[in-house]
Amino acid sequence: MDTSRREFLKLGGACALGLALLPAVKGFAAGTGSPQHLASPKALQGKRWGLVIDMKKCWPRYQEGCRRCFDTCRREHNIPVIDNSKEEIKWIWPEPFANAFPDQEHEFIPADVKDNPFIVLCNHCDNPPCVRVCPTKATFKRPDGIVMIDYHRCIGCRYCMAACPYGARSFNFRDPRPYIKETNPAYPTREKGVVEKCTLCVERIDTGLPPACVEACPAGALAFGDLEDPASPVRQLLKTRYTLQRKPELGTHPSVYYIV
Repeated sequence: MDTSRREFLKLGGACALGLALLPAVKGFAAGTGSPQHLASPKALQGKRWGLVIDMKKCWPRYQEGCRRCFDTCRREHNIPVIDNSKEEIKWIWPEPFANAFPDQEHEFIPADVKDNPFIVLCNHCDNPPCVRVCPTKATFKRPDGIVMIDYHRCIGCRYCMAACPYGARSFNFRDPRPYIKETNPAYPTREKGVVEKCTLCVERIDTGLPPACVEACPAGALAFGDLEDPASPVRQLLKTRYTLQRKPELGTHPSVYYIV
């Protein structure tokens, strides 16, 4: 990573925040000047990518010890293993129902729902608050709906972490590279002082492959597709099955749905 560039952006971002935070946020929210991305001709084509996670398919495998989606994501993206919950880096991880859906908890929830974990990750919101608050445009939304982070632009201010209502972002309080068990040379590592999160495996989508967690799941519990395409697998599931979104009342319009 170009350290001098990051330092320059960090200084610029701090000045902008100190002088005029609100106008800056509004200006960046306009979406002009977002980082450009070059995709392969093999890239999957979609207007708004999303996931449907069938927890009833997941839970039996989870009880048997299956952690393929978590482990595959960690290997694929060089996610460090740090045994400190305050410094843990999380892209996809399990949460109890009470944490995943705090607004829908009540005393009569069936035990198989209340006592089982839910797979959670970045919701790639259609109205992402993290994008609006980023002072350097390091966080941006692609035309296909994937919310990304440009690590070279991230100044580590953590405004995006404060804005995300799902806790889907992690900050590298230390250099994560010594904590990577086996480095994948095909994916960049990060450094101390930047925020990171799930990218919906954009590097795979842009080469014609589905997200690694979807491909790795032995139960077929994760379905991936274009939410704007009525014929896509996700739309077919949404048409025929009752689903939940996390904290829909916030108006973020998550692109991840759950079958319970």
